[in-house]
Amino acid sequence: MARMFRVLGFWTLVIGLMAYAGHMYEMALLFFAQTAAFVLLGYLNFSERTYILMFWGYMITAFLGFTYWSVFEMGLPF
Repeated sequence: MARMFRVLGFWTLVIGLMAYAGHMYEMALLFFAQTAAFVLLGYLNFSERTYILMFWGYMITAFLGFTYWSVFEMGLPF
């Protein structure tokens, strides 16, 4: 399971590099921070249950943040 967090770190790094190449610097910084967190968590050797709980916490936080941003910060299109 720890290896999966390193894989997540790799893919967030790839997305961050593409965002940086596309001049989306805020998005790139967000993904670079996620890369650092995932790689760090990947080397801490927690139990599988702990990794699953941390991933669910990450997913809930990400979805709530995305929903908040898309509803309240972006505004309505009409």
